[in-house]
Amino acid sequence: MTVLRSGERVSAGVAEVLSATPAPPSRSRRMSRRRAATAATPYLFLAPGLVLFAVTVLYPTLQAFQMSFFDWKIVGSATSEFLGLDNYARAFTDDHFWLALSNSGIYMVLTVAPQIVIGLGLALLIQKKSPTQPLFRVLFYLPVVTSWVVVSFLFKFLFSDGGLINFALGDLLHVTNGDTAWLADRWTGLIAICALGVWKGIGWSMMIFLAALQGVPQALIEAANMDGANRWQRFKVVTVPAIWPAILFVTVMLVIGGFNVFISVYLMTGGGPAGRTDVLLTYMYEQAFNNLDFGYGSAIAVILTIMVFMLSVVQMKVFRDRNGGGAQ
Repeated sequence: MTVLRSGERVSAGVAEVLSATPAPPSRSRRMSRRRAATAATPYLFLAPGLVLFAVTVLYPTLQAFQMSFFDWKIVGSATSEFLGLDNYARAFTDDHFWLALSNSGIYMVLTVAPQIVIGLGLALLIQKKSPTQPLFRVLFYLPVVTSWVVVSFLFKFLFSDGGLINFALGDLLHVTNGDTAWLADRWTGLIAICALGVWKGIGWSMMIFLAALQGVPQALIEAANMDGANRWQRFKVVTVPAIWPAILFVTVMLVIGGFNVFISVYLMTGGGPAGRTDVLLTYMYEQAFNNLDFGYGSAIAVILTIMVFMLSVVQMKVFRDRNGGGAQ
């Protein structure tokens, strides 16, 4: 009887311990936790980039959008007056804004097409493997990684009154008198700035096209050869459709970059003479940081952002429609 009573006490203690121990999770619960962890993993990897984007891009963009509606004062004790759309209306009636916009458009037109054509041509020339291919890749890509500040001062020296361009055109080729003041006139100044933009950007577009050309199916090229297609016909019918997404990407990025030109203009001409070579970003900089008119400068920045966004959407739609929706 004693043993049974003792056994009964032990059994009661074990039951108490078992009741206090949490039951192991069921199989379905473990599976759901595993699925939740798997689903959260990509967001954990994306989180640092999203936070950085929010701090360095999204917040300044929203702040600039807010400032564009005010006569913004940077002094903490001063009150910023709400102006509504006055800064935007001022921009559309500002002759210098339209001059800067036209200069930005001219720069975009004169730099995008040469960078695409020359970049694609160079990519076609060096796409075949050869002992000199790595050397040419480095030489053509070198301007891309060179500082904008360094090459801007270099081109400013080349296009100066006593620079190498005047020496070559005047003393060597006898095309001009050799005394052209390139940076003292709107059009010659823009030519010098565009020359820098093309020279610096060709290597970038060449590398994009070179990567795209590696993916052109050789079977299609061989089939075109068997059908008697010449080199131009193979390029037009086989190569161009195969690299169409790369052409779209390069075009969109170069157009965006063309409207965002700043450093070369600021360092080579400073927007001069008398603001005749100003582009939108140098004019925005002038208004915001020299005239301390942050509201008007922000309005110009917002207009430029909207314009570039709309241009990008139109380009993507046109390219995809032309390619039958194949470019994704």
